[in-house]
Amino acid sequence: MTNYKYLRVDRSGAVATVTLARPESANALSLELMEEIERVAVEFHADTETHVVIFAGEGKHFCAGADLRDVARRGLAQAEPLERWRGLRIGPRMLRAVAEINQITIAAINGGALGGGTCIATACDFRIGAEDCFAGYPEINLGMNLSWVGLPLCVRLIGPARAKRMVILGRNEPASILLEWGFLDEIVPPGDLMDAAGRMAEAYAVQPPMAAQMIKRGVNAITSALDAAVMHMDTDQFMLATSSEEHAEAVRAFVEKRGKTS
Repeated sequence: MTNYKYLRVDRSGAVATVTLARPESANALSLELMEEIERVAVEFHADTETHVVIFAGEGKHFCAGADLRDVARRGLAQAEPLERWRGLRIGPRMLRAVAEINQITIAAINGGALGGGTCIATACDFRIGAEDCFAGYPEINLGMNLSWVGLPLCVRLIGPARAKRMVILGRNEPASILLEWGFLDEIVPPGDLMDAAGRMAEAYAVQPPMAAQMIKRGVNAITSALDAAVMHMDTDQFMLATSSEEHAEAVRAFVEKRGKTS
């Protein structure tokens, strides 16, 4: 498998663990990291030895979402519209690549999963969290819609009313609420997270892989049948939402670590 700059891929029998490895940035999604996640997901398509893939985050957090300080991302924001529109497709491509991994996928959530990090977790088949973990969609606080085709993934997990609450209010929800809502399948003490994820992975890894993967694909096809029809313009909506001065000021406040002006 390819060597990666911001990912670590470890194997134990039929289980592979993909660790996001930008701990100094809370594993925030730079464009380069997003491209690596897409690439590793595609590489699993030809891998018949691996039956389960665990996604984890190195350090204190699973993933802080899009890296607004990423030089490449900020350059893309200034590009001419066609170049920017094409560049922004990396988000949906990355999530689709994760969702389309043939193997059973498990997100092991430590600390925070925010924005795009939450989207990665929802693109997996199962989610196990530390008791002190939290998740949220802060996009609205920056004047943005939830894009990357992440909205239907959230709705399918927790239902329309809770999805509206989670996405419109932009609050971080604790592990206890996420478990009650069905966002998390299990919560465990922080020190037991990776062992618990490993136990969950082994339970699926010993199942007949062809049957398990066919069932996964069938369930996903049923639940995502309308996604393309409904969400094909979410990148366009993102471009519109992020053209506002409100968004520009919110991003400046974030980067400069000051409160958002009213």
